[in-house]
Amino acid sequence: MAAVLGATALSAGPVAALAAPAPAPAQAPSAKDLTRYAMISDVVLSPDGKHIAALTSSDGVKVNISVWRTDALDQPPTIIGSTAMTFKSVEFVKNDRLRVMAMQTLTIGAIPETGFDAYYGHISKTYITDLEGKSWINPLGTTGVAKSEADQVVRALENAEVIDDLPKDPKNVLVLDRRKGREGDIYKVNIYTNTPSRIDHTDYFRYDGLITNAKGEIRGRTELGYDGGKAYFVQQIKNPTTGAWEDHFRSYARDRNFNNLLGFSNDPNIAYVSMVVNNGKRGVYVYDIAAKKVVEPLFEHKLFDAGNVILSNDGELLGVGYNDARGAIYWVNEKIGARFKAARTALGVKTEAVSWTDPDTELKTRFNTSSDFDVSIVDWSRDGEVVIVERSGPKLPPEYYLLDKTGKLTLLGSSRPWVKTDSLGQTKLVQYIARDGLPIPAFLTTPPASFGPGPHPTIIHPHGGPWSRDQLDWDPAGWVQYFASRGYVVLQPQFRGSMGWGEKLWRAGDKEWGGKMQDDKDDGAKWLIDQKLADPTRIAMFGYSYGGYAALAATIRPNGIYRCAVSGAGGSLSEMKKATGNSRILRERQKPSVDGLDAIQNAGEAKIPIFLYHGDRDENVDIKDSLRFINGLKNAGKPYKWMEIKDMGHGYITMTPDMMEVQLTEIERFFQKQCQFGGAVIADE
Repeated sequence: MAAVLGATALSAGPVAALAAPAPAPAQAPSAKDLTRYAMISDVVLSPDGKHIAALTSSDGVKVNISVWRTDALDQPPTIIGSTAMTFKSVEFVKNDRLRVMAMQTLTIGAIPETGFDAYYGHISKTYITDLEGKSWINPLGTTGVAKSEADQVVRALENAEVIDDLPKDPKNVLVLDRRKGREGDIYKVNIYTNTPSRIDHTDYFRYDGLITNAKGEIRGRTELGYDGGKAYFVQQIKNPTTGAWEDHFRSYARDRNFNNLLGFSNDPNIAYVSMVVNNGKRGVYVYDIAAKKVVEPLFEHKLFDAGNVILSNDGELLGVGYNDARGAIYWVNEKIGARFKAARTALGVKTEAVSWTDPDTELKTRFNTSSDFDVSIVDWSRDGEVVIVERSGPKLPPEYYLLDKTGKLTLLGSSRPWVKTDSLGQTKLVQYIARDGLPIPAFLTTPPASFGPGPHPTIIHPHGGPWSRDQLDWDPAGWVQYFASRGYVVLQPQFRGSMGWGEKLWRAGDKEWGGKMQDDKDDGAKWLIDQKLADPTRIAMFGYSYGGYAALAATIRPNGIYRCAVSGAGGSLSEMKKATGNSRILRERQKPSVDGLDAIQNAGEAKIPIFLYHGDRDENVDIKDSLRFINGLKNAGKPYKWMEIKDMGHGYITMTPDMMEVQLTEIERFFQKQCQFGGAVIADE
């Protein structure tokens, strides 16, 4: 089932194709406005700075790849399309070659002779193509015509992993073979001829996390081992003198506090590692390989985790990434740092002080964060002279700019120019105190001023995971702003169990599913009532994945806070226990944290109406979990609404605009009809 990729076509240039429509009176964006494919996204720059590529969509339904010359932005781009798959990402692998990730649904029946079970889900494939889309290869992929159904299955599922673009090699990339029977083979693959040359082999089932240096040599890996039955991970580094693999850091799965090898300096004896050293926050450190010791901190933040390094193609340290409210980079490279600072000034970034209590140390302090939007440098040429800048925020869909070597900023396009920002809600980072005294971070979005000071109908909107977190940025799913623009307050609590806010908050969620994790969400609702923002008679919970589980739990707990709940792909606690128990690693790393209220087993105790929806191709949370909850509601005669979405998987990447649109409109209809929140009732289609 190889993808059939369309031939090259030409269309309007970037200015014409991506220009905003004529101004119109501000009004709440429709569900289609927020969920159609972006006009432009994934903007990337060739290493020589001569070409720009991006995902584009002129109709919001079909995604193409557009390629421009940076010295001719007024000329039409080359448009590359697909007739079988949906493009999900694009990036340059060489000056004249693009790596494209595409996705499609896939249904395969069981094939006994291969031992293959039936598959009903989505597959993603990696392709490399030229700048006109004339030549396509799938690295290490099978060529020719499939000779059998089993052969078709192999072709559909095989997808090698490119582990290094080898920027100094004009023709090759480094590829890890993941095909059955050849797992662990490492090849240099000529991306112009798709010719592989095997250069190494590693035990695919024992070693993971291969890390290369600037020369394209594999110098780091992670070994999985067992000590008295206890799983551990060892960060191994190849000795620069002897070439032997040596152990450096051992981290036990049960401890969760891993020391991670991030990359290598130009000095073959220096590496960069991340670990938790101070105040429960992960920092980045300079590591002496020969001495096997940390030399000095490279970057530490007293409030937030730092977790990655940005290196140039030549191995120069450019910056360090850290997880503040939005996700930021501390630029070590002075040239890029100065260009970043200049772009922030030119594009009008403003900051405001946030009062903060650190959950780990209880330190009370203040720090600055952007108020409406911020900028980030998303790509740059090899010499750093040309960069791509993104400006975005919770109420500003991403905009992309070219910053040339003269300092000139040129707007390449806005992802959603039809969305009027003054119709959207204002989002800010806040904290409230849980009933046991733990500070809980949250993102609070209030409706436009035209709706008055409040109190307003309110949605408590927990994230998935639960080992995850939200960011102070544009919500690509449209969930937050769709409801804020219609007069709702939306609170995204970073409840205990959330990652990225320190060790204490994360670990405080252990075995508290439906317990203290749920208390944190309820306490957020009570805080909003005290702030006169939430109408206590019109509060709902809406979540997806783990957030969907939380919505199920909200229907059962006898607190009287919520008028109704919405659960998207809500999971079963017992199934989560089973899944983590079946994995030897997760059995130690995550299962000990998974315990509490099994909402599905207590569905008959639901006290409020609930709307459940689920994709029928969900490979993470079985649709049967939602159906089991519904069966409990039926047996108890409790009210509910149900929607199954055909061909939808679990992650956002599997969702089409139609799937996202129907989620928003049906949730709104549920709030207005079953929950009787008021407002204009959506007419039935």
